[in-house]
This record gives sequence, structure tokens and C-alpha cells, in this order.
Amino acid sequence: MAQVTISIPEPNEKQKQFLADTHKYVAYGGARGGGKSWAVRVKATLLAFRYPGIIQVIIRRSYPELYANHIKPFQRMLPKGSYKYNDSKKEITFPNGSQIVFKYCANDKDLDNFQGTECDILYIDEATQFTEEQFKILAPCVRGVSTRIEDKYPKRYYLTCNPGGVGHAWVKRLFIERRYLPGEIPEEYSFIQAGVRDNKALMEQQPDYIRQLEALPPKLREAWLEGSWDIFFGQFFEDFHDDPKHYMDRQYTHVIEPFEIPEGWKIYRSFDWGYNKPFSCGWWAVDYDGVVYRILELYGCTANPNEGVKWTPDQVFSEIHRIETEHRWLRGKRINGIADPAIWDAETGESLAERAAKHQVYFTPGDNKRIPGWMQVHYRLAFDENGFPMMYIFKNCKAFIRTIPTLQYDEHKPEDLDTDGEDHCLVGDTQVLTSDGYKPLESLVGTGGKVYSSDGQLHRYHDVRLTRRNADIYAIEMDDGTKIYCTDDHRFMLPDGSWIRAVDLSAGTEVKTYGSTSNKQHSTEV
Repeated sequence: MAQVTISIPEPNEKQKQFLADTHKYVAYGGARGGGKSWAVRVKATLLAFRYPGIIQVIIRRSYPELYANHIKPFQRMLPKGSYKYNDSKKEITFPNGSQIVFKYCANDKDLDNFQGTECDILYIDEATQFTEEQFKILAPCVRGVSTRIEDKYPKRYYLTCNPGGVGHAWVKRLFIERRYLPGEIPEEYSFIQAGVRDNKALMEQQPDYIRQLEALPPKLREAWLEGSWDIFFGQFFEDFHDDPKHYMDRQYTHVIEPFEIPEGWKIYRSFDWGYNKPFSCGWWAVDYDGVVYRILELYGCTANPNEGVKWTPDQVFSEIHRIETEHRWLRGKRINGIADPAIWDAETGESLAERAAKHQVYFTPGDNKRIPGWMQVHYRLAFDENGFPMMYIFKNCKAFIRTIPTLQYDEHKPEDLDTDGEDHCLVGDTQVLTSDGYKPLESLVGTGGKVYSSDGQLHRYHDVRLTRRNADIYAIEMDDGTKIYCTDDHRFMLPDGSWIRAVDLSAGTEVKTYGSTSNKQHSTEV
């Protein structure tokens, strides 16, 4: 094989640490401008030439990000003739058989595209944009391949990250706080903190970059310039504070030490149903001044965040009844139960509220108007001039304390909370085949019914809503002249059952439509 010479600029000290680190899990970053993507490209290139036949996968949230941050820079960095790039497979192949594969994962459904993916090295660029559940599903991609001598190839995970994003909490737990769950080995994890001041090349090219970061709002500046993991931009309840130094005096903290509940305080029960997703039951005490205390909770979550334990309604309400009859703070008390009005729906038979009543667990419908509810929480979290809020959380309510700091603003409705982080949109006049014939999508807002899905069967729909205004629209034309207008992240099913986003389509791509497989021409009208 002919000798290949690649010119790589001198890395800074933090990049050198990243390139030399051999831990199983290596996280690099912590602030903007740390030269993270460059370090990933160089590391992948060095490993590709050192280990013939090694397979590496680089993941980002979207294909445009992959192209701009990795594919195009790789093509500029690597000498012509030293590699081959397959655009349809999105992979670089080197003469020694090594491969670098580029994949995106915009949402949970894209995880299906990783079935069968095997690699030796997995890079997750901007890891805080991924949930912990997504990370755990992607992690098994790193495994040996039977046709190779497996012990020749390192098996590692390289993560780049900044504070913020949906994955802030799990990245912080593993690499900053170093709190590990059973099965996680602390010695396998390494974190290299790097920021803009470490990136000498950027400082020379853009000497005003630090001034731009210094001009940001305070909380965003803390995260992007200083690399603070204690608060991040986009955090919905950034006014929530957990300060163990003040658990006893209850000043400038919302988390406090538990105490015995006085006899005259009112007790409330909040409830949110979940099966595949966690259910949540919280018990609240209200003192004579109207201050609210979350004193107990029952949270139906597995060890994986946002994954429900799949208890039946009878299991859930039986356990709630047991707690209320046995716990000294609740036993013998009148408990006012409040729940989402949805639990009174009885479309498939007995409602959840009726099942609860059979276990002597009673509810009244709550006001589920979202935004006024969030504003009430913000009001209660605010500290007065002496540092006392109107809402406290007993430190034993670990699920609430874990989840509330990670909640983020809705990307498309800034005053609201992002409840699922996934909105894939068709324009309102798109014709949808329902059980009553074709109807424009916008006519289904606020309704219930059934539509034909990709399997050719009728399925019940819910939560049809306007999610974006003034979004860029793609025009997708089928070979029969049918046009579909959608946003860039709307997904189409391929003949093999996998999915592809509108932005990643190319002319001649075959996609499945209801009842057939069609050749589709992809044109963009923005």
C-alpha cells in the first residue's frame, strides 16, 4: 500500500489529552469553542490508519450537522486518493479496510436504523442532545465482529458535550458528578474539560469570540463560556435550587430535610398516569400560610429514565392505597386527590378513575391548562426577600428532584414545556386517509378517530396539533405526480421498514406509500 501523508495541525493541550485517553468512555468538552469536532475527526483518522479493518461510527442529531461538521471537513483534511467516500452509505473507506461511518439519530424512531450496526469505536458528537435511553440503546453497537480478531481492536466510546440539552442530566451524572449505578464501573469513565480559552487556533482566527460569549445573558454565558454544569440555557425551571447547606434553615433552597407534618395541615395527592412512560403520584402538604411541601412520591420508572414499570391500574392504585393507610404522615388523614381529567375517559371500558375508586383512591378533575400551571410553579419557586419560597420538596422525593432540573422549553412554543421533544410535521392541507375517507390534516386538530398507517391498517390517532409556524417546507414529488409538503424532519418509510427524513431523500429513492412501493423524486422548495 502506498504511503499516505496527512498534515494535522498541532493540537492544544486539552485536545492532546483527548487523543491520548484510552478509557472506555471518554467525554470531552464543557463549553463552546473547545475544538471538539476537530478532535473527533483527528482521533478517528489516527485509529483508522493504526488499526487496519477497524470500524468507527460518528453520530450526530441530523444529517446537515454531520455534513457540515464532519463529512465535508474530512474530505478537506484527507488527501485525495487516501480514501473513498460512498455518499449513499455515508461512509469513508480507507485502503487498509478501515471504515468511518456517519449516522444521525434525531429521535427515538431513528434508533431502528441502528439495528445490526456493529463498530469498534462509537463517537457521539454533542452527546447532551441525546437522552440517556438513546445512549443506552446505541451503546451495544460497540461489539466484536466474528470475522475479525477482536482483541486487536479497542472498544471505546468518545462523547463530546456542552452543558444543556435533553441529555444534560445523564452526562453530568456520569462525567461531572461521577455518580454511578450498579453495573457502571467508575474507572472506565474519563472527562476532559475544555473551553474556548484552550483553543489557541480559534483565538487567533476569531479574537473577538470570547467577547461574543461574554455578551450573552448570564446563565447562557455561565454554560457556554465558563462550562458550568449547574445551570444551562433552555432549562424550564432554572429557578429551582437544591442546596444541601440550607436543608435545615430552608433559605435559598427548594429541597429540605423532611419533618413531621402538623395535624392541621391539608394533604393533597397529585397523579399522572403512565404505563410505557412512568406514572407519578405525589403527596403534598399545605401549611397555614399556603406554602406547599412535596412530602412523598410514588414514581413508576425503571432504571432507564422515562421508561415506565408497566404496572396495571390495579397495581398502581392498590399501592397508593397501601401507602395512604400505612405511612404515618398520611394514615387517617383526609386526602384530596387531583388528577388530569383524562383519567375519566372510558372509551375502552372502565375509566382509570373508576378503577382507582375500587381501591378507595378518589380524585377530582384538575385544571390541565398547561401554561397557567407552569406559571404557578414559577411563582411558588420564587424566593422572597429573606430567601423563602412558597414550595419545598422533601429530600426523599428523589424522582422529582432528579427530573425537574432537566425539563426544557418547547422549541416551537417558548412559553411551554417540552413534553416529548419530537414534532414531525406535515402541512395543514395534507390529505389523510381516515376511516371516513380523505380529510385535510388540519381538520383533525382537536378530534379523535382512526387513520390508515404504514401497515395498511386503521389506527387510532390523538393529539393532532399545530406545532410550527413559518417553518421551511419541502416539496416531495412521487413518480405518479403526487406531492407531499412537509418539514425537513418528517419521516418516510423505506421498503425495508427503516425510516428516512425528508431532508435526506434523493432523486429516485424508493419509499413505501399506503398499499404500494413508489419511486419518489425529491425536490426542495423553501
